[in-house]
Parts: sequence; C-alpha cells; structure tokens
Amino acid sequence: MLVTPDVLALNSARLPEDIDPQETTEWLDAMEAVLKHGGPERAKYLLETLIAVTDRAGAKMPGGITTPYVNTIPVEDQAAFPGDRVLERKLKSAIRWNAMAMVLKANKNTNVGGHISTFASAATLYEIGFNHFFHGRSADHPGDVVFFQGHASPGMYARAYVEGRLEEKKLDNFRQELKPGGGVSSYPHPWLMPDFWQYPTVSMGLGPIMSIYHARYNRYLRDRELAKTDRARVWAFLGDGECDEPESLGAISLAGREKLGNLTWVINCNLQRLDGPVRGNGKIIQELEGIFRGAGWNVIKVVWGTDWDELLKNDHTGALARRMMEVVDGEYCDYVGRDMRTTEEINSKKLISEEEDADRRGAYIRDVFFNTPELKALVEHLSNRQVAALKRGGHDPLKVYAAYKTATEHKAQPTVILVKTVKGYGIPGDGGQGKFTTHQLKKLAVQIEAVPDMKPEEKSKRQTLAALRQFRERFELPALSDEQLETIPFYRPPADSPEAKYLKARRDALGGPQPFRNNEFVPCQPPERKSFERLYGATVEGKTASTTFAWVNLMTQLCRDPHIKHLIVPIVPDEGQTFGMPPMYKAFGMYSSVGQTYTPVDKGSLSEYRESKTGQILQEGINEAGSMASFIAAGTAYSTHGVNTIPFYIYYSMFGFQRIGDLAWAAADARTRGFLMGATAGRTTINGEGLQHEDGHSHLMAMTIPTCRTYDPAYAYELAVVIEEGINAMYVRGEECFYYLTVYNEAYDMPAMPGEHVREGIIRGLYPVKSAKPAGAKLEVQLLGSGVILNEALRAQQILADKYNIASTVYSATSYQMLRKDAIECERHNRLHPDAPKKVPFVSQVLGATKGPIVATSDYMRALPETVAPYLNGRLLALGTDGFGRSETRKALRRFFEVDAENVVVAALYALFEQGQLDPGTVKKAVADLGIDPDAAHPWTI
Repeated sequence: MLVTPDVLALNSARLPEDIDPQETTEWLDAMEAVLKHGGPERAKYLLETLIAVTDRAGAKMPGGITTPYVNTIPVEDQAAFPGDRVLERKLKSAIRWNAMAMVLKANKNTNVGGHISTFASAATLYEIGFNHFFHGRSADHPGDVVFFQGHASPGMYARAYVEGRLEEKKLDNFRQELKPGGGVSSYPHPWLMPDFWQYPTVSMGLGPIMSIYHARYNRYLRDRELAKTDRARVWAFLGDGECDEPESLGAISLAGREKLGNLTWVINCNLQRLDGPVRGNGKIIQELEGIFRGAGWNVIKVVWGTDWDELLKNDHTGALARRMMEVVDGEYCDYVGRDMRTTEEINSKKLISEEEDADRRGAYIRDVFFNTPELKALVEHLSNRQVAALKRGGHDPLKVYAAYKTATEHKAQPTVILVKTVKGYGIPGDGGQGKFTTHQLKKLAVQIEAVPDMKPEEKSKRQTLAALRQFRERFELPALSDEQLETIPFYRPPADSPEAKYLKARRDALGGPQPFRNNEFVPCQPPERKSFERLYGATVEGKTASTTFAWVNLMTQLCRDPHIKHLIVPIVPDEGQTFGMPPMYKAFGMYSSVGQTYTPVDKGSLSEYRESKTGQILQEGINEAGSMASFIAAGTAYSTHGVNTIPFYIYYSMFGFQRIGDLAWAAADARTRGFLMGATAGRTTINGEGLQHEDGHSHLMAMTIPTCRTYDPAYAYELAVVIEEGINAMYVRGEECFYYLTVYNEAYDMPAMPGEHVREGIIRGLYPVKSAKPAGAKLEVQLLGSGVILNEALRAQQILADKYNIASTVYSATSYQMLRKDAIECERHNRLHPDAPKKVPFVSQVLGATKGPIVATSDYMRALPETVAPYLNGRLLALGTDGFGRSETRKALRRFFEVDAENVVVAALYALFEQGQLDPGTVKKAVADLGIDPDAAHPWTI
C-alpha cells in the first residue's frame, strides 16, 4: 500500500471532516495506481493539472504550502545512525558542561555576559554536524563553510577545548581578550580570531544572507573555472526568532531560483526569541515551512523525537497529529517552562524535587495536551515522568542525523531543516529550561532549603553548587566531584580515552578542524602599469568625462589585463545603465548559472544584455544587501578557496553605508578585500534627484570602519593611481583592508597626470594641483577641494587672483581619512615617546610651511575636512553640504549649500579678516558683489 492508514490519518489532521469517504477512497485508489504504474512524476503532473482546472473554476487552493506538524522523514525512510551513540553522548555532555562553565566563570567576578541557553538548545544540532558532516579543509576537499549562530559560540569554543585546539586559559578569559594570555571573543569574529572563525554572524540576520550569496559564489567560481567548489557545502545555523530580520529571509528566493543544492540551513526552532515566544499565538515552524516551500526550497521538519514514533503510529484517526497542529507555540513553551509548584508552595518558598517536578509536569501535559479520551488512551501505558520526557526532535541525534543526511543528498534545491528544540535545554533553575528569561541567563542557581541566618553570599554559593550538581547528574558527568564543582572546572577527556580517540577519528575522517579559517596568502601578480595609463592622459578638447566613465574605461582595461583579468569581479545592483556599464555587459557577460535562454531585445547592439554561464559580472538586481553579500564572498575567496578574486561593487553612494552599514562592518570583521565604488556621489552632483539620492555623508560613515580606506578622487588619473595602489596593497602585499572610492556622474575636462611625483600625495591624501601668484600679491590662502568640487576651488582661485589680487594654491584632498589616520598615529607616537624626535603628520608636512588660512570645500559635510583641523594650528575653515538635499541644478545646489567658488572666495576673505590681514568692509562688499544672500537660512535649518 502506498496510501497507508498513517498517511490518511496525517492528512485528516489538517482537513475538515470528510463528507464522502467512499469518493475519497476512489480518488486515493486511483492515485495509488498512478504512483505504482506511472511514478511520482506522472502523479505530480496530474495533481498540477487538477489544481489548474479547479483554480480556473474558482475553487482557489489555500495560499500556504504546509504539511502536517510532524517529521518530514517517515520512520521507515530514516537513515541508520552510523556513529557510536554512547561515546557521542559523553562528548556532547562534556561540551555542554564546558560551554556552560565558560559563561559562569567569566561572570563570577565580572559582568562581561555570554549566553548559555542558545547552545544548550542546539548542542545536538552542532554535534551531529561536527561528528558526521562538517568537512574541514584538506588536500582533496576545499572545506565546508559554516555560518555558526553567534549566540551559540560558547559551544564551539567548548568543543575546540575538548579537541585540544584551545587551551584552558583561553576559555578562562572568555570575553576578556585583553587579559594576559588572551581570551576568546564574544561571538564569531574573524578579525579577532583569524585562525578560527570564518565569518561573523552577529548582528543577527547577516549570516543567512551571506550564506546564500556564498553558496552562489561557489558556483560562480566553479563555472568560471577559478576553483573546484563542487564538494564544498555551505551551512547556516540560525534561530526562528532571527527569521524576523529582513536580511534572514530576504534572499531565499535567489537560493531557490538558483537551485543551490550546495546550501543547507538549520533553523533552531526553540519557539523563543529574546523576550518571549516567537509566535505565541501561531506556529513558527508551519509559517517558515510555507515561506521556504513557496521560495523553492526543500523543507525537512524535525519536530518530534523517537519516543513519539510509536504514538503517531498508533494514531489511526489522526487525532494526535491534529492536536499537535492546533496547539500554538505559546502553549508548547508553557509545557516545558511552567513552574510546577502550587501557588502556596511558591509563596512559602517550598521546594520540590526534580522527580516530583517531572511527575507533576507529566500529569499536567497528560491533562492539557492529551486532552481527550482518545488521546489519553495513546499514553496510558506511559508514566507521568515518561510523558514529561517525550523529546522534541532537535534533541534526538537519530532524527537530526537523518535530516542532515537527506539534506546533503538532495541536489536539486537548497534545503532548510526546521528543528524543534527547547531553549535552555537541560539547564536547571528558575531562569533555565524553557523560561522566557533564559536567553539572558549568565549564572546558575536553584532554590535550596532555607537555613537560619545564612549570609546572602553563602546562599548564592550553595544555590550555584546545587544547580551544578543537577546539571552534572542530568548529563552524566561522574568525572566531576562535588569538591571540584566549587571552582566550576572545565572537563577534557584524557587523550587515551575512548571519547578522545573517537573525537579525533571523526574529525580526521572529515578532513580537519571546524571552525577553521585559512590564513595562507599567496600573492597574485601585480597588474600591468599600462592597464592604468589610459587614464593618465587629458581628455580631448571639447570631450569631457566623468570619474564614473573613467572607472568603466579602467574596468574594461583591467578585465583584459593578462595578470589579473580572470580575478576581476564587477558587481552591480541594477544600475549599470546609470553608470555607463552596458558595453561591459556585452564584452564580459553577466553571470547566469543557466546561461541565456532567451534572445535579448538589444541583440547585436554595442550594449547587448548578454548573460552567460561564464559571465564575469554579477548583476544582482535592485538589491544592495545581496550585492554586499556577494562582495564579501568574493573579497574573502583568498581565504576560503585560495583565489584572489578582486571585487568591484559599484552602487549609488547614498544607498551604501547607511543602507548596508552592518554588512560593511561584517565585511571588515571577515577581513574582506576589494573595492566599494560609491557612484553618483555627492550632495549636489545628481541633477534633480533630490533628498533621498543625494549623498553628503558616506565618507564619514565609511570612516567608522577601521579597515576601510576612503578616497574622493577628482580626476581620472587619481582614480587610476588609487586603484592600482589598492590592488597591490591587498592582493600583492597582502594588506587586510578594503577601499571605498566615490565617483561622480558630472563630466568635465580631465587634465593629464602631472607626473610620478604626485603619486605619493594621491595615495596619502593630499597634493598641490595649481598655484596662482598674481603680481604684487601680498596675501595668500590655501584652498582644498575634493571630488567634483575641486573645480569650484580652482574657480575660486581665479576669482581671488583676478578680483582681489590674492595668491593661492589649490590642493586635491583625495582622502581625509588617510590624512587623519596618519596624523593620529603620529600624535600617539609623540605622546608615548616624548623624548624621541617628533613625527610630523603628512597633512602638516604639506600645509605646515604655507601661508595664510586654509579653506576646504567638498560635496560632503564639513565634518569631513574638519577631522584634520586639529593638526593645522587652527588655520582650517571648512565648507560642506550639511543638511538635506534638494531637487535642483548643480549650480543652484552648490550655491544653496555654500560650497561653490563664490562662497569659497568669501570664506577665504573672511579667514584673512579673522587673522587681522583684511578689513571687514572688503568681506562685506565681496558678499554683495558675488551675489551671496547673507541672510539666507542655512540649509541645515530648513
């Protein structure tokens, strides 16, 4: 029989009462015949045809695609467990203990925090993976990438300690990394632990989206023959509450569309987020199942442990499955978290034993869950303690192993495993298992019998010891005596013990340790200088260019450079037309895992929209977060796959750091390399676009990221110099950083590079562009300009010379961030070495010996140039585009924000007046002569 009674029972558990059983039987008999003689594909075709017919007739199918609230894998299809269950339980118990001990010891005399309950609920999920599935990096395997749930990090440290990879001192210093000997970081942080963690996963939601794009990027590397990645699996572990983060589920349709069979998600559904139930009035597992099935994922539910199999087998009418479905998550939380004492016992602080608690809990569950005579009959042979001990699926290694094995063998789709667990599983005490306060649990304590005149500190100590004894007994750790518990010791099985040997054998069989990050860096060949030389020359007279256009030209050259052409990875979120990239689409193709199955409407044109399985460009659609996830995958391929791919992610600068700032920070943590290109940059440069598109602050936001080097080039040759330096810094010299460059869509004359002597200034952040010294000039000022606004500084120079006979030098300030970083390093050295020769910041070397005030103008907030003001002896007066943007012409916007040439002139004159070198009447007359309204409201205020 293919349509078995248990299948019918499960089906009836989610449908209304059958009004015509005879007709139902006939349909089922017909379907059984189809399955027997035509196979599953024929059955699927008939069902889809029937659905289409009923849909056209107006009988709409339900929107959600869910199955009964039971395990997806039937018992008869469950893979046999290959491991030694006894040894694996002993190891898991030791790891549980060490994870708990880490947090307790760290908080014994400090308040550094930590989390116990997340790993407690997920221990089986991780241990099955470590023992049987997570491949390490070896000569014949690239290694799996595992995005570990951040709050479960104590479990990973605890296992590494048992394996001998981390010493006790490191665990003693959990979350205390500055202590002698060092410690381990709070969460997965590759920047802090570069030989351990691969990717950061806190903030929540980032791990899921990064895992999807990493799995897709593995296919990209394979299809472009850059790395052999077919055997590499990407795993992501996350919580059910984490799925409320938009980044968590926002890209799952990509994984389904791309059929990423190399991707497995494990969602730990302990039904609790940080403050309470995830879906107290609903069922998060069912909700997620519908979402993922609709997005094209293979869904495996692991809801109930082995103890439930017999009960479900005996559920001939579907009553149990129906009851499982109707109970909401808030009630399931209540079954495990409820205080089983009576009100009188709670008020009198009377204690009950663990055995009594289990008896009462089982009786309660028997009463409120098995709430009909039919359901009660299913469990009448079980004691109350046995009822209370019925496990959820995520704590059963047999069920978890079967799910993982099925997932890894499923090649046509990504797989999500929805696993039901108990948050804080096995943790004793009032804030422990199943309690809404368990996420914040940092210390263990259980109630103890009152003792007269007991001091609070003694009571606390005894409560903790009692809790530790309960934990020890629950997980059978006899190696720890009562005396040892007082120090909360770590436990590592002896090297010659069966447990230690088994642990080593399992990891050896899987190729090596996990988590693990590869730190071997093999530099690539530097690009040829001639690839950049095209941008060194001046534009032809009458033919202007923007820096964005210059970047596209440079990318075309780099994608043909014999040394690095195969490594360049252009990434764009559906703005290629805006940036002038379509010629690149035809020349280099956009990556598609299936190639191009249609004829593009612009076939044969110079800008043909060409998709290819070996395409070089990642066109990500309107999706900045996904593009950033691709940037991270490409920019860390040097570590994960030993391939120095060089990502260039170009996007509207306004929709960069303020939109994906958390991912940019994660990129730095992950030691990502590459180039972020903030295009259509500046507050005044985008004609007519208005407030939401005009960026005057991204450089300040980029400066908050320690490994990000920011540049605001004005000329094509500056752009070329910075990018060449960046490639050499990151991929030849091995410096761990990434670059942010702003490029503009305003076209103007591009001068030729003056010579090699300007290269240092461009890279370090400042160099002179042009000096003007009119005859007889007695006054002098220094003008700093950046990006497109450098042209306003040059125009101001001309006005100052022609109208006011004032000399000036205009400087291109390519990077205030690099100037500030250098100045801070010099200041710190001088402060800590007062008897050594003073170091002079580069900004002071360039401007220190010059005369007069310094006026800086840019298309960014005045706070940007003001970051170097402390190193210029009070000479700097900064102009900037503070405030909201407006829809207007460039000329009007620059006057509105007071960064145009006329305002630069007035600022210079005023600065000279402030120094006592000019009278106020000259400044006032200039304001009138230059058409500036002195009483206009500042843009910041309107």
